[in-house]
Amino acid sequence: MRITLRSLREEPDMPSWGSLRAHGRDTSAVSPRSETGVSEAGLGLLAPLRGDPAHSAIFTDIDGTLAPIADRPEHAGVPARATQLLEALGERFGLVGCVSGRRALEARRMVGAEGIAYAGNHGLELLLPGDREPRLDPSIQGHEDRAARFVATLGDDALADTGLRLEDKGPIQALHWRGAKDEGSAEARAHEIAAAAGRSGLEPHWGRKVLELRPVGGGGKGAAVAALLAADGLRAAVYAGDDRTDLDAFRRLRELCSEGSLDLAVCIGVSSPEGPMELGEEGDVSVDGPAGWLEVLDSLAQ
Repeated sequence: MRITLRSLREEPDMPSWGSLRAHGRDTSAVSPRSETGVSEAGLGLLAPLRGDPAHSAIFTDIDGTLAPIADRPEHAGVPARATQLLEALGERFGLVGCVSGRRALEARRMVGAEGIAYAGNHGLELLLPGDREPRLDPSIQGHEDRAARFVATLGDDALADTGLRLEDKGPIQALHWRGAKDEGSAEARAHEIAAAAGRSGLEPHWGRKVLELRPVGGGGKGAAVAALLAADGLRAAVYAGDDRTDLDAFRRLRELCSEGSLDLAVCIGVSSPEGPMELGEEGDVSVDGPAGWLEVLDSLAQ
């Protein structure tokens, strides 16, 4: 039987992660909880993956999921325990991968776990175990610099004057306003830029206090997980993420179940005060921040 946990969320006795929500319900009384709010019943949802790790995959976002959000991307750090767990899980499970908006090589340096896969730039780059350089999505070849050329027309000083900080990620250009003197004005300017970028043939994507400008037609976290799951024998997967871009992976995993390519998909939202409402609506269950997801990873490593 091929299922996603979303199809079970209406069941009154469905287990969930403690204070975490399942279909908008308070489930704190479902079972005893740990300090991070992870219930024994909630952890039981992943029993099929623990029971057959060789045919199961674990996917995780990085910023806001493995690592707490920082004022600047370069200030974020992944806890050493997370690195250790991912390396241990990589030896046991059929596939372990980090799916990030960061560039693939940067994601690998930040996480520090060897022997696992990295999808960077929201799926535009794939860095498989043993690869020295990432593989670029062929759909953007020939216009990898389109976003950079557009951003260059905005002027560095003009961006700085509005409180927007540029992060150059090669094919993707990101504009951040977290920590700006006037975040409201900076965000308003970002919306103006997004409209102009769309008219210039780019795809604007919104995250947590960030606008990303991407080439049209390539990448996406859903495409990344689908590409990584193409390996023979993988029948179950769990994905954890904290932002709107992770919804793309949620939806693609469910499509793979509907198509018969997967038997089970578990979509976990990592909650935060800034998280989008859709994460709670479309996720099967949620955990309390990176600490809650770390505890789930620890349970999978047992």
